[in-house]
Amino acid sequence: MASKITQHSTAEYFAKNLQQVGFSSPVKAVLTTLKESVDNSLDACEEAGILPELEVVVRRLGNGSAKNTELVEVIVDDNGPGIDADDLASVFGEYLSSSKFGRGRCSRGQQGIGISAATTWAQLTNAAGVKVTSKTKAMRKAVKAQIDVDIKANKGLVKNKETIDWDRPHGTRVQFCIDGRVQLNGDGGILTYLEGTTLVNPHLTLKYKLLDNEAVEVKRVSDAVPEVPPPTLPHPHTMKLGEFMTHAHLFGKVTLDNFLRKGFSRVADEAIKGFVQHGMPKSFLHKALTTVSEAEFKTAFQAIQSTELQNPSTRSVMIVGEEALSKSIQRLGEVDFFSVVARKPRICDFKPVAVEVAIARFIKKPNLSDEAEQIQLLRFANRVPLQFDKAACAITQAVESVNWRAYGLQQSKDSLPLGPYVFAISVVSPFIKFKNASKETIDASDELVEEIRRALMQAGQKLSRHIKREVRAADLERKLQHIEKFGPILVEALGKIVNAPKARVKRAEDGLAKLLGRDSRDAEKELAEAETQLEKVKAKQKGTSSDDGEGGGEEVAIEAASASDEAPIGADERRGQLEMEFKVEEPEEV
Repeated sequence: MASKITQHSTAEYFAKNLQQVGFSSPVKAVLTTLKESVDNSLDACEEAGILPELEVVVRRLGNGSAKNTELVEVIVDDNGPGIDADDLASVFGEYLSSSKFGRGRCSRGQQGIGISAATTWAQLTNAAGVKVTSKTKAMRKAVKAQIDVDIKANKGLVKNKETIDWDRPHGTRVQFCIDGRVQLNGDGGILTYLEGTTLVNPHLTLKYKLLDNEAVEVKRVSDAVPEVPPPTLPHPHTMKLGEFMTHAHLFGKVTLDNFLRKGFSRVADEAIKGFVQHGMPKSFLHKALTTVSEAEFKTAFQAIQSTELQNPSTRSVMIVGEEALSKSIQRLGEVDFFSVVARKPRICDFKPVAVEVAIARFIKKPNLSDEAEQIQLLRFANRVPLQFDKAACAITQAVESVNWRAYGLQQSKDSLPLGPYVFAISVVSPFIKFKNASKETIDASDELVEEIRRALMQAGQKLSRHIKREVRAADLERKLQHIEKFGPILVEALGKIVNAPKARVKRAEDGLAKLLGRDSRDAEKELAEAETQLEKVKAKQKGTSSDDGEGGGEEVAIEAASASDEAPIGADERRGQLEMEFKVEEPEEV
């Protein structure tokens, strides 16, 4: 008997293959659910021009339905524009339902798969989808409902819908109860994801409560809402023949030349003339797309690929910016050194791309490795942390290809450098090519890897200068300690040889201390005495002014200069060299 061919919906496919979109393990299920919820909230706030304020709660409720899992609740609360009640079913329960699908924008979510997959996972593991509370400015009361996925029909189902009072003008709250396991730290940790999100979103205020830990609030360091550039059209050299034909069918009955002008970036009349010169028959240009055959599409496509075209515009690419990234990185902990580089957008593989790099060394950071361990690498694509499949990512390959030994770091061949550093690398583009549907790693091309390398080397040069200054200062300090140890013995011996009095020997020892920059303690004592004297003068001057109604008093001038970065670094309060002049002038007669 011949086998019967059946048809399945998109939701049915993903329900059976949720590992392709990030639900391949209990740990990844929790992280992916949180990530998709946060990404949607941030995108919605930016679209509406709202400074985002998010609250995240992750807690264990008990044992999960599957073996070796926990029942985990994930709640994400935002102050975004809210979602209309009629759109809740399609947003949370329908696959490939998105306002950003194929628009060529630098938005976090694009395909309309992630949040629907999270709803499906909750439904499969806990028999209930997502609970949503939403309110827009136009709504007097908020709408609360449970959204499930109709897996057979790829439609969202609204259950238990009700209107409630909500103490906010607008916003959205999502609540998932799923099977999973909570991991806080490490590459797949929730805390790592949240820290990374705050790093590349300096305009975000984030409050989170993870398990039994204390609640944490990370306040924004920028009041500027990022303006997401308008969408850009694809470049014809980035397409395959099938994609070219599918793209053409979206434009209906327009002629081929109009399609080429309106459907692609930087295709003008001069470019169309070039197509004709490279083999496209001129008669094709005025044919309606609906009448163009597959063979004619292939001929036109081959002519386009043979023609040299302008690179697409880079105006569609947005960046965080060096200043904002410098402020944001200091929210993660006390920084000993950091270097930030934001390169201008470039064209890689006929796609506009912007790369930003931040290298930091934190004084106190629990997750930071020591000198013998590899650096902590934070990867971002369109301001979304990438936490899995690190080895295959273009960012990792670029870091490993740089010779970090030339910049003062330890490194084995073809591996990440060693040391207590954090490397944060962000790639932004409206057309980022991921290796899988879960968007866990960026596909590596030679041009993209080289662009990331250049940004890394610029940041590495700043790091190298800082490390060299530290080495010089430490070397000078060792020399000074050596002289400081044997200098007094030399002075005492010379004093005996020339029969110098004790007072002269004492002056020689003090002079040596001054030359070595070790007289800071005495200088600080003199400075304290000067400040005391200054307070007395101010008090006396104030009393004179009160009694006589005239100004007058003593003038005190203090000049102090600390050591430069190149100066020796002493212990405790003996750091640097302090020079001070103290002058007191008698007040004039009133």
